[in-house]
Amino acid sequence: MKLIETGIPGVVVVEPVMHGDSRGFFMEMWNAERYSACGLPDRFMQSNISRSAAGVIRGLHYQHPGAQGKLVSVLEGRVFDVAVDIRSDSPTFRQWVGVELSASNHRQLYIPEGFAHGFCVLGGSALLSYLCTTEFNAESDIGIAWNDPDIGIEWPLEPERLSERDRIAPRLRDIPSEHLPGE
Repeated sequence: MKLIETGIPGVVVVEPVMHGDSRGFFMEMWNAERYSACGLPDRFMQSNISRSAAGVIRGLHYQHPGAQGKLVSVLEGRVFDVAVDIRSDSPTFRQWVGVELSASNHRQLYIPEGFAHGFCVLGGSALLSYLCTTEFNAESDIGIAWNDPDIGIEWPLEPERLSERDRIAPRLRDIPSEHLPGE
């Protein structure tokens, strides 16, 4: 596999090796030994799948305490996937990385613990797979406004659909410091 560094240390794009012919293709989605050798987690505690319609933006979401690292893949469709550094003591605090993930480019995005995650669906619907380093905990689940001007994500589209939770999520500056990783 090939790792592509992004502008934020720890957030990496993974290009798995594909083996294909006229019948289709085969690709390892994750291999503990290979990923560990590249500095990525060798253990995940939960696997999730989500489907979203065209024009949907989900996020920005994170967990604190109990931060989750996520390995995100797109099984169908295309998304613009975003990781935001919300570690209050990080030199890249509030910086973000956005990457197109799709069923055709087979890329994955690894988002370390201490980051908020969100995505928007580009065109038709999208089916995403997330491997998470810790289990989901509803009591630790926190959202940040998808359009927070202090973060300044350059989304490729305006959302056609947002959950009520995402519509009313606070700006990062309005989240108490004890609810952020890094302090």
